[in-house]
Amino acid sequence: MLLACRELQKSFLDVPVLKGGYFHLEEKEKAAVVGINGAGKSTLLNLITAHISPDGGEVILSKDARLGYLKQHQDMDSEAGIYEEVASARAELFEMERQLRELERSMGSREGAELASLMDSYSRLSHRFEEEGGYALRSEIAGVIKGLGFSEDDFHKPCRVLSGGEKTRVALGKLLLSKPDLILLDEPTNHLDIRSVAWLEGYLKDYPGAVLIVSHDRYFMDRVVTKIVEVEHGRVSMYSGNYSVYAEKKAREREIALKHYLNQQKIIKHEEEVIAKLKSFNREKSIKRAESREKRLDMIERLEKPRELKDTMHLSLASSSLSGEQVLTAEGLSKAFGNRRLFQDLSFGLRRGEKVAVLGDNGTGKTSLLKILTGALAPDSGSFKLGAQVRVGYYDQEQHLFDENNTLFEEFRQTYPRMTDTEIRNTLAAFLFTGEDVFKQISVLSGGEKGRLSLAKLMLSPCNFLILDEPTNHLDITSREVLEEALLQYEGTLLFVSHDRYFINRLARRVLELDRRGLTEYLGNYDDYREKKAGLQEAAATLVASGSSENGAAAEGISEAARDWKSKKEAEAQRRKKQNDLRKTEEAIEETEALLKALETQMADPAVATNAPRLLELDKEAAALRDKLDDLYRQWENLDA
Repeated sequence: MLLACRELQKSFLDVPVLKGGYFHLEEKEKAAVVGINGAGKSTLLNLITAHISPDGGEVILSKDARLGYLKQHQDMDSEAGIYEEVASARAELFEMERQLRELERSMGSREGAELASLMDSYSRLSHRFEEEGGYALRSEIAGVIKGLGFSEDDFHKPCRVLSGGEKTRVALGKLLLSKPDLILLDEPTNHLDIRSVAWLEGYLKDYPGAVLIVSHDRYFMDRVVTKIVEVEHGRVSMYSGNYSVYAEKKAREREIALKHYLNQQKIIKHEEEVIAKLKSFNREKSIKRAESREKRLDMIERLEKPRELKDTMHLSLASSSLSGEQVLTAEGLSKAFGNRRLFQDLSFGLRRGEKVAVLGDNGTGKTSLLKILTGALAPDSGSFKLGAQVRVGYYDQEQHLFDENNTLFEEFRQTYPRMTDTEIRNTLAAFLFTGEDVFKQISVLSGGEKGRLSLAKLMLSPCNFLILDEPTNHLDITSREVLEEALLQYEGTLLFVSHDRYFINRLARRVLELDRRGLTEYLGNYDDYREKKAGLQEAAATLVASGSSENGAAAEGISEAARDWKSKKEAEAQRRKKQNDLRKTEEAIEETEALLKALETQMADPAVATNAPRLLELDKEAAALRDKLDDLYRQWENLDA
């Protein structure tokens, strides 16, 4: 066992954050810490790394185990370039290399016993250098830096001029190369684009040590970890499996706990009714019996009703009016800043009700494209046109329009005067503003908090075309799920940029990938995009390898032709599959409805109605069929959309 945390307790200003629980990590195990914002996840990491001391409990770490910890924010004002800063993590190997070169020079001018001694030292040092990866050191450093989204042109850029996100990536590169026995990462994917996150997934899965990650990235957790450490209501709990397995287990646990709670409530209610009835007889014996039952009832340990934050978070979006069928038409859009060209000649369209994701590496111009479509930025060439009755709502992480003197509650009261106090509080809670937070003045909010407030306001605005730039940043998993459910039910049109692949998977029905060649369209969600892109790359590589192209330009042309042909074939295949799935779903609905009707007829039979065990059994079967019907209806609605 590499790490164990037992009954950790920690309070700040007499407010308990951690109240106990247990989890452990084995060598090479990959685990994630989950919980709502403010649950105590970062506090847990700080206790493990001994940055703070626990009020109770203990952290048990294997002897001589080396820890590496990446915080969310980095202070890095070094004059060193990115490559030099990252390479400093392996300073001991560079020192070994220097010693080897020195020994080589010395051996050239020595002989006899002295030479033999130098050769022996050289052999031992060389063997150690090789074992620790010294001969692949420079390529490994370059691979890590490029994997984290930097280009070779960035290698010598001074760290002091980097943005906060870039400094975090440099710190992550240093940490990975230092190869500790246990890596602790606090939100490592926040400043990475999708390509870099995918690279980090592969690196961590193959990492020879253990990894403990605080993350809200569900897709990332599904692909990397095999254990979930949950921090909820101050208690630490441990679950085997990735995030999806954990979510299923939590749902089952909650369902069981809710049944126990409801059963106990029935017993309590029955006892209270019996006690009231006995007292109503107003006889000595009946009153004594009532008092006896009251004592037994008082001794029952009352179960708390299990609840999730989502129980009180309901966010519904209603488009103000129906737009025209064609919502957006863009033709020949181009944009550059100075000599740096972002994109050129982009043409695409959106139809009413579509949910489309825009993907691309950092710096390809995704945000600039959205700003052009909202009129906040002018294109260098090309044009776009909005359809009839289209009303646009735009979320930009950087620009928020508020009355800074208002409290959060006042801002909503002024913007949406018809909302009740409860509706305002529930909406704010969905975006992590609870309790007294709703009475904070907007001027004291952080950038992330203002972003969440801006998103909350936009979600209630009367728009039928939403354009969202990274809407899940600064949201915990629960709030992301609330937002996803609201957007899934949204009847308007949605165009969004996101690096949250789980979010993209749930919402997108089409993906537009922006790169140096322009826009490439993929039908489906993120998983469909990955599969189809891999197929296209394989097809293009096969064509090039077969010698069917004379040069790179020809190969590019063939690749484009292959892409167009395959996209058309895939679109047709998807249309046929959708029709087939729709037919099968309708048949399943008819069959299930017939079974349910037969069951209900059987339950109405007087012979069955008086047979309590049989009636209960049939009722359970009927409930299962109703649940199945609900799922089939939802499936049919999605297919018929």
